[in-house]
Amino acid sequence: MVEGRRITDGETLKIVTMVYAGYINKNIIAQLQALHVNAMGLSGVDGNLIKAHKRANANIDYGFVGDIDEVNQEFIQQQLANQLRLVVAPITHDGAGQLLNTNADTIAQNIAVAMSGLYQVHLVYGFEKEGVLADVTNEASVISSINNLTYSELKKENIIFEGMIPKIDNAFFALNGGVQSVIIGKAEKLHELINGTAGTTITN
Repeated sequence: MVEGRRITDGETLKIVTMVYAGYINKNIIAQLQALHVNAMGLSGVDGNLIKAHKRANANIDYGFVGDIDEVNQEFIQQQLANQLRLVVAPITHDGAGQLLNTNADTIAQNIAVAMSGLYQVHLVYGFEKEGVLADVTNEASVISSINNLTYSELKKENIIFEGMIPKIDNAFFALNGGVQSVIIGKAEKLHELINGTAGTTITN
């Protein structure tokens, strides 16, 4: 990891493709089907859903890590029109046959922005914490709301660091791209996050 972002070598790429696009993706789909939600599991490769390019950096070789170029908005719209719910694994492609490992938060943000011209989109980031915490050792220290100004201050004070930085950067990118709201919080509290009664709300 460098500044909260992964480095992926060739062997790791094989593993994450099998696990993310295979085992985990299909388990989520099976659980959704058990709840009578007709869902389809995809990666960014399927249906030419997400094209990306290998990350270029003069100082760091991130390996097979992809930065997103394009989301196939029409394909997603077609599946939603067919009453299918999509579960997208964070594997993309470069259009020339190369798979790329891509940050899942970035994929969520790019899909949200791509669809915001057609729908009213609300983005929820679910992870293992209750939200953005003022004290990483205290789950009760959730920061209820963060804007651009408070974000800068929290980074300076090292309250927000490492993996949380790209997550919040993605949140602001989504808001600036037309997404209505972004909330970050515990995945198991999805209903509360959607209702705005839990987690951290990111605002401009």
